[in-house]
Amino acid sequence: MAPPKIAITTGDPAGIGPEVCIKLLEKTENFELYEPIIFGDSSVLEKTADQYNIPIQVKTVTRLEEAEGPRILDMRAIGAEEYTTGRISAKTGKAAYQYLTRAMDAALEGQVDAITTGPINKEALKLAGIELPGHTEILAERTQSPRSCMMQYSDELCCSFVTCHIGYQEVPSLLTKEKILEVIELSDTTLGRMLGRPPLLLCCGLNPHSGENGLFGNMEEEKIILPAVEEAKANGIRIEGPLPPDTVFLPDRRKMYDCMICMYHDQGHIPLKALAFDRAVNVTLGLPIIRTSVDHGTALDIAGQGIANPGSMLEAAKLAAKLAQNKT
Repeated sequence: MAPPKIAITTGDPAGIGPEVCIKLLEKTENFELYEPIIFGDSSVLEKTADQYNIPIQVKTVTRLEEAEGPRILDMRAIGAEEYTTGRISAKTGKAAYQYLTRAMDAALEGQVDAITTGPINKEALKLAGIELPGHTEILAERTQSPRSCMMQYSDELCCSFVTCHIGYQEVPSLLTKEKILEVIELSDTTLGRMLGRPPLLLCCGLNPHSGENGLFGNMEEEKIILPAVEEAKANGIRIEGPLPPDTVFLPDRRKMYDCMICMYHDQGHIPLKALAFDRAVNVTLGLPIIRTSVDHGTALDIAGQGIANPGSMLEAAKLAAKLAQNKT
């Protein structure tokens, strides 16, 4: 059986995405697990390879139909002379968006089995006229997915997010029983496939001490979060909570539970990156396609130095392949 074909986008050309893609292509021992096709620009990858004196040993094609075996799909979205490594620009934002949308379309058309995305820069996207704030929102809109959420997965910790790329002030108004239940259900389904058994989930509260019976916040735990948890339980999902967020991530609980349901971005991202940075994988749940991603940004401050760690990209490609093999 041939390994799954994974579309891997380089992300923003000015960031570390091209570097980690080149380093991924060096790991030929992984090609028995997945067949990588790098969606990007050959001139960008060659410029990056020359900077670090890393030879590119896979062939370049201009048509996806020609991509048999590990390949670079040259999309010719931006030239090497049109951007400066480490600097935000509209041109790199537009190029990153083109890589992403082409990979999504390839997955929707069945030309690839999954996609793994390199990091994009939200400011560069906005300069390019793209108003959606990140991968998760772009993927949900383009695939017309009514239900979706972000999961960050690692061996140390797994978190799913009810809200993500919004300001803290907006979080309480966007929490609903329906949205929390949706994230619980999506997490349960995906982890069940990944683990081969029903997962055990733990739900975080929103407020300090999980609200302390209404002392903190506006009864979000009692009125919104707990009813979602109770309905999930009634539907056969193994879940507990809501529990105080400051104790959810203790070592014993991380070992006991398969995933933490988090109410907002940093509630889960801070502990996860403290524990598993460069190893965690971003997974978008609820899509008709499989999508994984690195758990880090474009890292413009170190782009061009040759020191980017490809660990998260390698783990993301491996997980994409695993999900593709188990999608039925």
